[in-house]
Amino acid sequence: MKCFSIDLDGTLLNSQHEISHENLSVLHELKKQGHEVILNTGRAFPDVIKIKAVEELQVPIFCVNGAVLYSDKRELMYEATIDEKTFKEIFAAVNALDVGILVYTNQGGFPSTLPPLHKLSWKEIEEMFRQFDYDSIFKLENVKIYKLIGLVNHDETEKIDRVKEALSERSDLSIASSFPNNIEITSSEAHKGKAILRYQKMKQLTFEEIYAFGDGGNDISQFEIATTSVAMGNAPKEVKEKADFVTKTNDENGFAYAVKELLKAVSV
Repeated sequence: MKCFSIDLDGTLLNSQHEISHENLSVLHELKKQGHEVILNTGRAFPDVIKIKAVEELQVPIFCVNGAVLYSDKRELMYEATIDEKTFKEIFAAVNALDVGILVYTNQGGFPSTLPPLHKLSWKEIEEMFRQFDYDSIFKLENVKIYKLIGLVNHDETEKIDRVKEALSERSDLSIASSFPNNIEITSSEAHKGKAILRYQKMKQLTFEEIYAFGDGGNDISQFEIATTSVAMGNAPKEVKEKADFVTKTNDENGFAYAVKELLKAVSV
C-alpha cells in the first residue's frame, strides 16, 4: 500500500481555496486503486470540512499540524495538547515581541482561525488582536489547546525570526511556519511527519511508500519521513530544497501533475 499525504493550502487548494476537478479526479483514482490518501493540514477541522470537495472525500484528515487526527469516518483518533502552564509561557514570549496570536482549541479558534483572516486588512486583524480577552479561553469548560499561531504583517517577518529564537530551546514544542509571516507552535508530539507514522501504527498498516506533498515550512516534517517528497512550484526556496521533486504550482494542478509523473514508471 502506498500513502499519499497531502497539504491543503498552497498545495491541493488553488488560489481560490478550491480543489480543482483534475486534482479531485486524481484523489478519487488513488482511492479506487486502494492507496491511503490523507489530508495533512495546519487547518482546524471545521475549516477543512467546510471545503466543498472534502465533503465527498472519505479520507483521514490530520489537522493542526498533526495535533488532531480524524479517521475517514470523521471519528477523533488522537489529540496532542498544550497545557495551561505551557500556553501561558508561550503566550508571554510571543506577546512580548509584538506578535499577534491565534489560539486553536477543541472549541474553536480564538479570536479566529487563519483562513477567515484572508478577507481582512491588517488594520482589522490588529484591532481584533487588541480587543480579544485571551484569559477568557480558560473560562471555557473542558477546553484543550492544540496550537498557537504567531502572526505579523508581511513586511515584519523579522519578528517571526525573533519568536523562533526565543523558543528555540523548548524541546517540548514543535515549531514551524506555513507562511513566512507566521509561526505555528504545537506540542512536540504534533507534527505532520509524526502524524503519518502514528496513524500507520494505530491502524496496523504497512506503507511501502509514503508520498508527501506540501508548500510550507510545516510540511518539511512530513518530507523527512517520506520515501518521496514533493514541493509545489509556488513553495519558497527553502522548502523546495528539502524536497525530492518540485512540481507545478497549486494553480497549475501541481498535485495531479506530480502524481502522474511520479507513478509513470511505477505500478499504481
